[in-house]
Amino acid sequence: MARQKLSKRIAKSRAALAFMTWFAALYIRILRRVVSWRRDYHPEAARLINGEGPFIACFWHGRMLMMSAAWPADPKRMHLLISLHRDGRLIADAVQRLGYSVVEGSSRRGGLQALREMARVLKEKDAISITPDGPRGPRMRVKPGILKAAQFSGAPIVPIAGSTSSRWMLKTWDRFLIPKPFSKGVLMAGEPLHIGKDLDEKQLDALRLDLEQRLNALCDAADGQVGQSAIAPDPVEA
Repeated sequence: MARQKLSKRIAKSRAALAFMTWFAALYIRILRRVVSWRRDYHPEAARLINGEGPFIACFWHGRMLMMSAAWPADPKRMHLLISLHRDGRLIADAVQRLGYSVVEGSSRRGGLQALREMARVLKEKDAISITPDGPRGPRMRVKPGILKAAQFSGAPIVPIAGSTSSRWMLKTWDRFLIPKPFSKGVLMAGEPLHIGKDLDEKQLDALRLDLEQRLNALCDAADGQVGQSAIAPDPVEA
């Protein structure tokens, strides 16, 4: 009980949060440089990631620490959709230290304002990152918001996965992965998914499941390439 109270106190401390965001940004910079990254991208995904048009980057919440290494060094054209939850605020502060922009809102809750802001960003040929199982899960299950965002904006979704040969895995809902320095890493980007504007709810749900399967298959392949065991998604509710 005493430990729980202490951890909550730390989480609410501005000084502690400032240190955590500084350290997270520093660690991400270190990982980008000292992990031996190999990239395996679908040709169309590679063109989009390298700046040839807007896109929506899609990756699981538990693998976000690796994603800075997935795109070119200049972060200015990548905007991250961040929830307004306290954890989201921590992530937002960390990625802004790295030079990324933030769109506040939720692809699941609403966010008509967030949708409009994403559409504006994508219209300017920039990119948006979304974790479709965040901020609270279920793990590795796509919520429909990302499909709505793609349909609203007309931008393709690029599924991205990463893994490293040596890592820590936290006992959190998302099985958050922390790559260890000097490990070998792989980043994979699958074929972009284009969402038609005239699709109905049933068609969108079929594409949601397709995206989920593609992203999980990419994660399994990335884990296999570096000798790691695959992480199972949360069971589907009956």
